[in-house]
Amino acid sequence: MLDFMGRLRTALTGSPDAPLVLLGNFEVEEEWARDEPGLPRVAFTAGSAVVHRMDAFTLLLAGKNDHVVLKAAPDPDHLGYLEELGLDLPRVHTVSGGDPGQTVTRDALADPALQETLRALGPDARIVPHGTSVREEELSGLTGLPLGTPPAALCKAVNSKVYSRAVAEATGLRQATGWSCGNLTDLDAAFEEARFLLRVGRRVVVKDAFGVSGKGISVLADERRLDTLRRMIDRRAARSGDDRVVLVVEEWVDKTADLNYQFTLGRDGSVHFDFVKEAITEDGVHKGHRFPARLTTLQLDAVRRAVEVLGRRLAADGYFGVVGVDAMTDPQGGLYPVVEINARHNMSTYQTRLQERFLGPGSHALARHYPVRLRTPLAFGRLRTLLGELLFTGSGSGLLVGNFATVNAAATEDGTPYEGRLHGLLIGDSPRSLERTDEAITARLAALGQEDGA
Repeated sequence: MLDFMGRLRTALTGSPDAPLVLLGNFEVEEEWARDEPGLPRVAFTAGSAVVHRMDAFTLLLAGKNDHVVLKAAPDPDHLGYLEELGLDLPRVHTVSGGDPGQTVTRDALADPALQETLRALGPDARIVPHGTSVREEELSGLTGLPLGTPPAALCKAVNSKVYSRAVAEATGLRQATGWSCGNLTDLDAAFEEARFLLRVGRRVVVKDAFGVSGKGISVLADERRLDTLRRMIDRRAARSGDDRVVLVVEEWVDKTADLNYQFTLGRDGSVHFDFVKEAITEDGVHKGHRFPARLTTLQLDAVRRAVEVLGRRLAADGYFGVVGVDAMTDPQGGLYPVVEINARHNMSTYQTRLQERFLGPGSHALARHYPVRLRTPLAFGRLRTLLGELLFTGSGSGLLVGNFATVNAAATEDGTPYEGRLHGLLIGDSPRSLERTDEAITARLAALGQEDGA
């Protein structure tokens, strides 16, 4: 049986051995959301330097015959650590003069020398981004390398929360009461329904169709806030002369846990259920995953049924590749199997090779990131010394450091304190062992910040 990457290569290219060029263009939703009137707010920005250095997660997917394009060269000691773990690493290509505030794709589009290097790889290589937008299509055109994904327009359409609601309704999958809005008339009708929910003591949530990581979501508890939001939308429409909106309005339902599950959809319509994990969120922002997910047999069966239903529908619409779905369990033990569909890689996608290699029967894992406050850049060698026995080295328990690039992404030359993120996978033999390791790592990183004067 093929491993995850073998299945993914086959799904994307038809061959389990096809060389890939991986791009970690995290927050591709920013591109999808351009010129789409969602919630009135500050326009989508290029994002933070830390988020864009999540591009280094591609090192965890790529193999020895693959290529990754990164915004900056990785710490050589971290690469050595990954090799010690037995990971076959790809060839790394770095952009020249990248902008910390934009995606690696936009950097590559401004780097003719890199484009020439990629062009020399030949047409057998396929560009596989975190998510496909018109920017990745542009890079494909400039390099002559085909995309190993569906077209950008289809990826954008599938990733819309409007699409998620339509698919759940058409297939009979349970979802929260709600309404999709394409214009102000739709919004009028949805807000009248929402007003009734508010009057009986329920809350409602208004979501951007392309919001991500807690952006583009407004939870409303009273009619006053509903009316304020509507006036803001009306003012924007009057200024622009455009009555379009791309919003979803839903009842805010009670939940017990957030879930994320993934399946791989082949070009031939074949469906493979990859995993389900318990998502850790805070104020709507993704913080990590816990697995195995604490689900009953009935809940797991319901997830698997949803995978088959969604797989058939997405295949009929022409989509293939990785599909990530957010879901929820309710206090009565029921399941909301479709909160939203993600037509891109997910954070949990980048953990798949690691869990295949290092997690056996009885293993438990917690994927998370730690804030690291510093004044001066931290070398991986120093971090390794600091973590000591808490660092996972291939067996037993500890923290497997999956992305080190995000630690120093926001470093300044003048010694101003900055906050980075240390991304890793905690591995142990029980939930309690993970908690103990997590607490110890948190304490050591806090002491590091104090030592550094941050």
